Amino acid sequence: MSPFLQLALALAVMIFLAKAGGYLSYRFGQPAVLGELLMGIILGPSVINFLHTPIFTDAHLEQVIAHLGELGVMLLMFLAGLELHLSELAKSTKVAILAGTLGVILPILLGVGLGLLFSINITSALFLGLTLAATSVSISAQTLIELNRLRTKVGIGLLSAAVFDDILVVLGLSAFTALMMPQSTSGWMVVLLVIVRMTIYLLLASLIGNYLLPLVTHKVYELEISQGLIAFVFVTILLYGWLAELLGQMAAITGAFLAGLWFGRTSLKDRILSGISTIAYSIFVPIFFIDVGLKANARVVFGEDIFLFLSLVVFAILGKVIGVGLGGIMSGFTSKEALQLGVGMMSRGEVGLIVASVGLAQGLIDAGAFSSIIGVVIVTTLLTPPLLRYLFAQHSDQQSVKITGSETK
Repeated sequence: MSPFLQLALALAVMIFLAKAGGYLSYRFGQPAVLGELLMGIILGPSVINFLHTPIFTDAHLEQVIAHLGELGVMLLMFLAGLELHLSELAKSTKVAILAGTLGVILPILLGVGLGLLFSINITSALFLGLTLAATSVSISAQTLIELNRLRTKVGIGLLSAAVFDDILVVLGLSAFTALMMPQSTSGWMVVLLVIVRMTIYLLLASLIGNYLLPLVTHKVYELEISQGLIAFVFVTILLYGWLAELLGQMAAITGAFLAGLWFGRTSLKDRILSGISTIAYSIFVPIFFIDVGLKANARVVFGEDIFLFLSLVVFAILGKVIGVGLGGIMSGFTSKEALQLGVGMMSRGEVGLIVASVGLAQGLIDAGAFSSIIGVVIVTTLLTPPLLRYLFAQHSDQQSVKITGSETK
């Protein structure tokens, strides 16, 4: 069977099971994303090891599926940005700084302490803490969209804090690797360069989004091109994400989120939402959630490093819930809202995977620690949707008031 036919079969099975899992999860009163993630784990090496059955011989199949999944998470974050207004994010600057900062500092401290407890050298322990500081809000964003709670005080604060968290973790990763260089002066110059590049990217993305995108969007919409508007938006998402990593040294999903914010200011927002949602939720987003499960291998995690894994899970949860929650309380959130905020930041997702992969490649963590971190990513990702649903269901009376405008499902 040709590589293309193998890909076609794999995608057909994955998308079908993702939707089936989402439907069953919904029927049991849980967010659909939980069922999709569980289906990915069943298909992965933990149970079936679907992509390594004899029918699949293409060595590049996993990589292709992973790339398609990356498109899914970029579209998901774009849609999250599209739902919000810049004015709403501007009002959440305080919580973004406080929750984002404390949500990075506390996990780092806990990770260092845990690393020393397991007799890991101080350098590796610091990096272990940095992996716990990462967060990925894509899972939480999807859950809040399903619950119609994205444009609440907690939802907006969550996305703002996640962007700030992403910036801090990138700076921390850059500083860590830079200081490992033989010459500390050049190391600090690398950190300064990262800050400059981030600033340049954010300014450039804002200038293009504020002045150029609205004009070009309407011009493209008026052209007699089949689905020209959606094609233009899709291209813009890719370029924003590409520039975010290449120029800004930030995650591509951050660039996609920013693109969504700027397109959300145009009068064609509803048409864009309809078109991109169809592409995202029918194809790419299910692939992303399945691929998260495909990366999990419970057989490795529950081996000789099980105690490190279990400790990391506990510290990963406490670090975000307490750190982010405390930042929320300091920003004027109620204790219930602060708890929702902390749980929403709990998932590590692909950002945690990226940081851990850098550590493994540079010899800062060993294979056992890497597998444990992968386990943490999976557990926190699985726990976040049902916990968020429970917390919002318990306190729906406090969360039902929208900040502005109407919400879309």
